Amino acid sequence: MATTMTLEQEINPWEAQAARFDFAARRLNLDEGLWRVLRYPSREIIVHFPVGMDDGRIEMFTGYRVLHSQARGPGKGGIRYAPDVTLDEVRALASWMTWKCAVVNIPFGGAKGGVICDPKKMSQGELERMTRRYTAEIIEFLGPEKDVPAPDVNTNEQTMAWIMDTYSMHMRQTVTAVVTGKPLNIGGSRGRREATGRGIALVCDEALKYLNIQRDGCRVIVQGFGNVGSNAARLMQERGYKVIGIGEWDGGLYNPNGIDICALMEHRQRNGTVLGFRGAEGMPTAELLTTDCEILIPAATENVITSRNAERIKARIVCEGANGPTTAVADEILAEKKVFIVPDILANAGGVTASYFEWVQDRQGYFWKEQEVNDRMEAILAESFDDVTRYAEAHAVNNRIAAYMLAIDRVAFTIKQRGIYA
Repeated sequence: MATTMTLEQEINPWEAQAARFDFAARRLNLDEGLWRVLRYPSREIIVHFPVGMDDGRIEMFTGYRVLHSQARGPGKGGIRYAPDVTLDEVRALASWMTWKCAVVNIPFGGAKGGVICDPKKMSQGELERMTRRYTAEIIEFLGPEKDVPAPDVNTNEQTMAWIMDTYSMHMRQTVTAVVTGKPLNIGGSRGRREATGRGIALVCDEALKYLNIQRDGCRVIVQGFGNVGSNAARLMQERGYKVIGIGEWDGGLYNPNGIDICALMEHRQRNGTVLGFRGAEGMPTAELLTTDCEILIPAATENVITSRNAERIKARIVCEGANGPTTAVADEILAEKKVFIVPDILANAGGVTASYFEWVQDRQGYFWKEQEVNDRMEAILAESFDDVTRYAEAHAVNNRIAAYMLAIDRVAFTIKQRGIYA
């Protein structure tokens, strides 16, 4: 997959997604018409809306919701709040969601949303008013059979409760299945909060089995200590992995003998940062990424492994907890170094799998025990890991391209079966 890109193109998530899609579609000999259908989102919504702030000012916000595909079912995808949200980023994430749902073979298409804001500078009341107004602006495009949002960067269970309530008020009935990742007592699912981190631990287990590496003492570095990274680190430590490094946006920690993750989570809860934790030494996060380990888990944001640092990555396995953490150019460098990649559309699919379970439970009005959620998710992810690695071997491609090929093949097959409505 020879790729020549400027750095700006390399770190543009839409360009990165399109490069992988095009390569996989070419390897599949995908029909040119289907190629065009699948390459672009089916709907992109941009809304500009006012919100009354606590000091009496009226502030204007810009929000996005992109639906990539509904071929296999309703759109599914998170909503993120950040100052640097762009349409290209949301567009790429919506496409990744289509491929992610297809890789784990659940009946959703891909969607994604975002609002340009700085949630760290907003009060709870301002965030609620902004969330409700954003929901109202896109409400006709949402619904259990249309498009089902979930939490993402800087959004959480409370955000989903506000969206669910706003939608329900407009519909004049309680509609729990319009979002996933909700609080338990209003239709949330047991196991959903830990699901993405648990999925990462599960696919790391599968990768070790596949490569015939022992789990005990296997050294792990996790970049990002939010919901995904912290749960992955905790669950992996419980399984016998040795978590030697944790990287955050404001700095990292390193202890070659292993970090006590539960103690670190308590420290972060108390202090709002991982810095100052006595059970490890400080180390810049950029340095942690290139520190010797068996498994590296980028679990924060896009474009963490690029052409600038890929050559120095020493991990045997890179398991992508975040969406798009490795650029297409970096992929080629890691492939030459024989690094085993568990791509994002497989590695972090535990979240959307548990979201699917939540949607199913809401629609049934019958809720499962946590062990049942975890067992079903484990079975789906283990089968999906096998599907991807077998596909990679059969087509002599790396795991990422295999995952894309498998996903594109499944979505394209569905479109061919349904036909094009004209």
